[in-house]
Amino acid sequence: MTTSKQMQTFDVMVLGAGIVGVSTAAHLRRLGLDVALIDRKHPGGEASAGNAGVVQHNGFVPQGLPKNPVAFLKSSFNLGGPFSYRPLTLAKMFPWIRQYVRASYGEAAETYYRAIMPLRQQAVKAHLDLAGQSNAGRFYRKGGWLHLYRTPASFDADDMSRYYARIYGVDYKEMDGAEASVLEPGLKLSGIKAVHWTESWSVSNPAAVVDAFWRGYIQNGGQYFRADAKKLIRQRGGWGLEGERGPVFARNVVVCLGAWSMDVLKKLGEQYPLAVKRGYHMHYRPLSGASLSRPVVDIDNGFALTPTDFGIRLTTGVELAGRDAPPNPQIIKQVRRRAEEIFSLGRALHDEPWVGSRPCVPDSLPVIGPSPSVKGLWLNFAHGHDGFTLGPVSGQIMADMIANKPLVADVTGVSPNRFQTQKI
Repeated sequence: MTTSKQMQTFDVMVLGAGIVGVSTAAHLRRLGLDVALIDRKHPGGEASAGNAGVVQHNGFVPQGLPKNPVAFLKSSFNLGGPFSYRPLTLAKMFPWIRQYVRASYGEAAETYYRAIMPLRQQAVKAHLDLAGQSNAGRFYRKGGWLHLYRTPASFDADDMSRYYARIYGVDYKEMDGAEASVLEPGLKLSGIKAVHWTESWSVSNPAAVVDAFWRGYIQNGGQYFRADAKKLIRQRGGWGLEGERGPVFARNVVVCLGAWSMDVLKKLGEQYPLAVKRGYHMHYRPLSGASLSRPVVDIDNGFALTPTDFGIRLTTGVELAGRDAPPNPQIIKQVRRRAEEIFSLGRALHDEPWVGSRPCVPDSLPVIGPSPSVKGLWLNFAHGHDGFTLGPVSGQIMADMIANKPLVADVTGVSPNRFQTQKI
């Protein structure tokens, strides 16, 4: 004879336990709401674990694709470059890519800057706030991060980002190769220009940061359930979901599922132009005497080198591919060759690279706010390559919205309503 488990009732159910979902749940709990955090895996197991670990105070222009079709095709076949694609994927993604390119330049880029700046201004503070409420502080470090430019053309092409930084008083230092080598002696920087973004922070273990945030949430009375978010159903007065420990009900639900967000939202009649930018990483044990003290990104080739608790993490540029497509092992091999030109990586510490998906809409901005059409449904996804940076501040904003509290930033530019009123 079996007995049914009793329904557990909460104020809010948060779907997705990456850094966005964990931060949202933590802030909701701090406001005194009863919260159920839902995921299939341990918190931080997807894209939140695989990034370069940078909390950016800079980053004022979208990560653009070439406008010229010939340049686009030429660049895309370069597996070691800033982005690549699979030919079969290109046809499927072409309408999205066309929208993305249109939203990356001119007046659209100005729209991005005005929308993202209020979030970036709060990003470091929001991280340190959550770190102070958990055991995550030991993973954080000052020192900024270093952007490298192999050609004068790539340095000049990135001038708009420095222009916006000057407008808002965000500090940076332009350097030649010799000056940058003083900052990072392990790099080979002959003929390379650099920009040191001094006000950004970084972490030595992104997955451990999310885990610490989650443990702080649990210690503060939050609840966590293993369950499949795709089984979410609308019920009278709220939302229901069957978890491993029985049924869960909440009056409000927040979708923080990253690249899996549309798996749930489509069933609810919500439409957002979400695609994924895939990325890879590997860890290496540097050769004797080679070290880094901060993350370094090669702008021309799109990869980053980050000192972590596991060795030097090499993260690749963007692969335009299906979320569930098989990994392409050639990408990390090509990127490693480029990286070895400026840093002696040494021995690989894994047999296969990690691969993950960054959720992105064409205007490169997150989607944060209440659903325009479904009561009790809240959205916090599509952070692209900014998920780690913006997770804590977008979680704070989401919690304050639900609790009807004043917001720490103007989020008009990232509202879901923008998809109802304009074409991107």
